[in-house]
Amino acid sequence: MNFNIKSIFLIILLSFPFISQAQQQFTLRNAIDTALRNNYDIQISKNYVEIARMNNTYGVAGGLPYVSANAGDNASSTSINQKFNDGTPESNISNKGENALNAGVSAGIVLFNGFKITATKEKLSRLQNLSEIQLNQQIQNTMADIMITYYDIIRQQNYLKIIKNSLEVSQQKLDIINVKKNVGMTDAVEMLQAQTDVNSAEQLLVIQKTVIEQNKSDLLLLINAKKQMEFSVTDTIIIDQSLKLDSIINYLNRNPQYLSAEQKILIDKQIVKEVSAQRFPSVKLNAGYDFLQANLNKGAMTMNQNYGPTAGVNLQIPIFNGNIYKTQKDVAKINVNNSKLEMESLQSSLTTQAIKTYRTYSTTLQQIESQRKNFEMTKELVGVVMQQFHVSHATILDVRAAQTSFETAAYLLVNLLYSAKVAEIELKQLTYSLGI
Repeated sequence: MNFNIKSIFLIILLSFPFISQAQQQFTLRNAIDTALRNNYDIQISKNYVEIARMNNTYGVAGGLPYVSANAGDNASSTSINQKFNDGTPESNISNKGENALNAGVSAGIVLFNGFKITATKEKLSRLQNLSEIQLNQQIQNTMADIMITYYDIIRQQNYLKIIKNSLEVSQQKLDIINVKKNVGMTDAVEMLQAQTDVNSAEQLLVIQKTVIEQNKSDLLLLINAKKQMEFSVTDTIIIDQSLKLDSIINYLNRNPQYLSAEQKILIDKQIVKEVSAQRFPSVKLNAGYDFLQANLNKGAMTMNQNYGPTAGVNLQIPIFNGNIYKTQKDVAKINVNNSKLEMESLQSSLTTQAIKTYRTYSTTLQQIESQRKNFEMTKELVGVVMQQFHVSHATILDVRAAQTSFETAAYLLVNLLYSAKVAEIELKQLTYSLGI
């Protein structure tokens, strides 16, 4: 007997960490912090930022000197047959080996190329800015997705509470009918109807629990959790009611999409400068040191050796190339205009989206308070009707009607709270002010 008791305590102690882990509470901050570390899209965007940062150098832009070394050792075997018309005897050389060794170091730097290096370096800086903006946009998008999924879990949990409440009322109704049945004050129709209501509520309860678990799995996928885990969410939906339409529209210029479009224009302008620079002369400074040694093994010369430094300036002046540079510049200017038009179109789209979303946000806020009162009244109505049903002053149809009114009001209130929260998230996302 003592062994069994000790075994039970041991099992409880060993399983306690797992029980605690199964009941892990998950907050919105937990979810977002985990996503910022693990989310694949954010990691990819960070890599693009690193690539842009590595490319943003004067070396990639072509502004730094280049130094290269070369060496070669070539061997050959030749046969020569020479005949002369001045009486010199015929010369025959067979399979004479030759060896030529060469080595050198060369260096060069661009002194001037129409400021193309400056334009390219500025373009690389703009590309780095663009990648950082896109990273911020990805972070905001991920945060918004997590928030919407997180608050949807809360919404679904509120649905579950409504169903549990309905199940509790239906069970009370069935208990009352069972009592009445024992004294012959009810019929089979009421009994069947009450039992059906209980069964339906129990089925809805199981279905709703499955929906919540599915939503939790979606949240774990968004944060790239390494494994599935059980967790609970106990937050409520609290809405920021301080948002104003004028402020939102004024801050749309902080939207990452808008900032990206702005950077795109600046990048295209630098491309125009790059292309324009091709029509200017370019000046390059070259220097080097060469060494050449040839072992001839024929004729009067058996070895030839040359070595020494070299230096020079190269000037290249473009004169005509079939108007290619002009065409490229014209195309680049058109791309700038297209980028400007795209930014104007985006600004119009963001403004329209902000107005529509704010309209949903403000209208929903107005409905919430009246619906909250309606919810309290229907909740009270169910209590009153159940009391009347207990003393046979109300029918089972009256109870069902009161239940239906309560469920409708409760579902509508939950949906209004969720819709207002989603609208708030979208408005803050538009103005790059999304936070916890």
